[in-house]
Amino acid sequence: MQHRAKLLAAAALTALAVNLIQPGLALAQNGHASWYAMTSRTASGERANPNAMTAAHRTLPFGTKVKVTNLTNGRATIVRINDRGPFIKGRIIDVTRAAAHKLGFVSRGTARVQLEVVK
Repeated sequence: MQHRAKLLAAAALTALAVNLIQPGLALAQNGHASWYAMTSRTASGERANPNAMTAAHRTLPFGTKVKVTNLTNGRATIVRINDRGPFIKGRIIDVTRAAAHKLGFVSRGTARVQLEVVK
């Protein structure tokens, strides 16, 4: 029952996010990012690809493009949301290994980042 309640809460948050995010509307969020290299299915149903420029976010709709900027070194890249997560307190996004490489934090594992929704 608790699992079902969590799924319903996640669905409600996603629906809210869909209604709040409109093309051209800037959404900025600061926090920590981590990277992952899974090859199973993502929450959106597509196969995860560690070499793709994709990411997991708790509430942004699948397909949303997000500019991720590493606040330590200034590097930035655009990723597409295709998965849910991260599920570790204090983290706001999980990016693929390829995205982490472009952002310059593969060896560190995490980085302080800023997220901005793009068109």
